[in-house]
Amino acid sequence: MAGANKIVVLDGYTINPGDNPWSSLEALGNCTIYDRTPPELKLERAADAEIILLSKVKLDAVALQSLPKLKYISMLATGYNNVDVEAAGRLGIPVSNVPAYSTESVAQTAFALLLELTTRVGLHDAAVKAGEWVRCPDHSFWKSQLIELDGLTIGIVGYGTIGRAVARIANAFGMKVIAYTPRISKETGALPVSFVPLEELFATADVVSLHCPQTSENAGFVDAGLLGLMKQSAYLLNLS
Repeated sequence: MAGANKIVVLDGYTINPGDNPWSSLEALGNCTIYDRTPPELKLERAADAEIILLSKVKLDAVALQSLPKLKYISMLATGYNNVDVEAAGRLGIPVSNVPAYSTESVAQTAFALLLELTTRVGLHDAAVKAGEWVRCPDHSFWKSQLIELDGLTIGIVGYGTIGRAVARIANAFGMKVIAYTPRISKETGALPVSFVPLEELFATADVVSLHCPQTSENAGFVDAGLLGLMKQSAYLLNLS
């Protein structure tokens, strides 16, 4: 395609393992797609690229300076920490991400993890298959205590799109929702939620669920001090 933009996808496998044609992207230019790119090959493969699409391949300031034809970077994910966005900005290279593609999946995963912790489905499945239930002399059979979510307090750290989706599911389970966020959005929705200081959230929640992007300001913020505030029986979920 003469005169077309040269587009390079450095690691497209997780975005499209074969069930979603690249035809829409290929229609936009001269497109080269790699399933995965090891660090030692990224500059060679991206050498003439004007547009790069990537997920886990890292582009630091040195790499960006080595790509003089580059005009645009598209992150195939929500997080963009694999690209030095400040260096890209200095070079006049815009960087985009996909902030809401996995909202419901992440919220669902949060409760898949929580239900495994509170109900131990995997443990009981293995025990039943091993014949422990049929050999049990009691009417009821359990390997661990069943924890009901109804009435428990979930503390959501980061009340953006995903945090609100988690709150919606928690509300359906009958949980009380508290949240911490540096900036309270007008889009908090109609769900009952109380915004509290971070320390209070860790101290009072039965479940703490993290839903905040890592930045230079918050890296490592869940430290021994915050963990020491938690109830002995509390659960910590990291979905960030």
